[in-house]
Amino acid sequence: MKSKNILAILAVVTVLAGCGGSKTDTVRIGVIAELTGAIPAVGASCRNGAEMAAQEINDAGGIEIGGVKKKVELFIEDSASKPEQAASAAQKLIARTEVLAIVGPNSSSNALPASEIAEKSGTVLITPWSTDPKTTTDSKTGQPKKFVFRACFTDTFEGKVLGGFARKELKANKAAILYDVASDVLKTQAEIFKKSFEDNGGRIVALETYTKGDKDFSAQFTKIKNANPDLIFLPSYYTDVPLQVQQARRLGIKVPFLGSDAWSSEDLVKMCGADCEGSYLLNHYSPGTTNPVTQKFIADYKTRYGGATPDDVAALSYDAFGVLAKAVALAGKLDRTAVRDALSKIPAQSGVTGFIKYSPETGDPVKGAVILRIKNGSFAWFADVQP
Repeated sequence: MKSKNILAILAVVTVLAGCGGSKTDTVRIGVIAELTGAIPAVGASCRNGAEMAAQEINDAGGIEIGGVKKKVELFIEDSASKPEQAASAAQKLIARTEVLAIVGPNSSSNALPASEIAEKSGTVLITPWSTDPKTTTDSKTGQPKKFVFRACFTDTFEGKVLGGFARKELKANKAAILYDVASDVLKTQAEIFKKSFEDNGGRIVALETYTKGDKDFSAQFTKIKNANPDLIFLPSYYTDVPLQVQQARRLGIKVPFLGSDAWSSEDLVKMCGADCEGSYLLNHYSPGTTNPVTQKFIADYKTRYGGATPDDVAALSYDAFGVLAKAVALAGKLDRTAVRDALSKIPAQSGVTGFIKYSPETGDPVKGAVILRIKNGSFAWFADVQP
């Protein structure tokens, strides 16, 4: 996005900051999802989780605010997986629609510009899936943003866990990495994994890159094959992984792949087939858990959406609404700042993806994760990871 466009948008929302809550008949919540563009499955899951949460809240009578129950009204905008459109969607929801708060966007490239708009306007934004530490951090001061939260863990946590898992659990001595150099979040995951793997005594024998839109990875995988790694860390989005892994297998690479949460869509295993069998990834929750809260969510989701198993984005979006609804009730009024203050003080909430709790200092929750393994064409629980 051109900087002058960002400045123009920020100027508008600065003038209109604080206008939220003027329409008090409903609790107006905005949703920004990647419904079209590069990762439409992510956007669809976010929309599904948000609509399901809002419907459940409304079926129970709404959110009680000052002794009166108010229904949730959703306003869904498509970011089209474009940063500039995500920023425009945030501006529209805040200044024109006058929402109380926003859930989304999900990918970090979209969440970052939207979070700048939300922070400048004093409007709570909870991203379900953006793991980039910069999403909740002020780029000028290095301090946490006041109005921006997330429902997921961060890349810092993810990279450290995956590096340690590769060394301690998978017993890998040598690892190779392939990542999208044009994606800040995937680059960060690769860098933190590299440091963690090396800190745990491992050695990176190949560090290869590609650029979004590339279709031929034979040169990179040839170098990786010649380096003879014990595993390959591949922090790619689910849309790119099948082609990449299939090309590696055709070159005779047989070692396991290790992925990040960017792998989490069921579309990946459908497109990748047997080539991804036995691969591992870190994720935000496992449908295989025995947690009754999670199992009820999964059963209800399947009933609502034709038997589809919810992915992590759907679960995180649902959880984002859970903590937001609690904060609105605690705030006791439709006021953006009051909701922000309540959100930072709510007790730990038991959600679909585990417990979520924020401190007054940061919008990053302290929460765990799960390691999944692709087994028999689906994601299977392998291990829990605690913070």
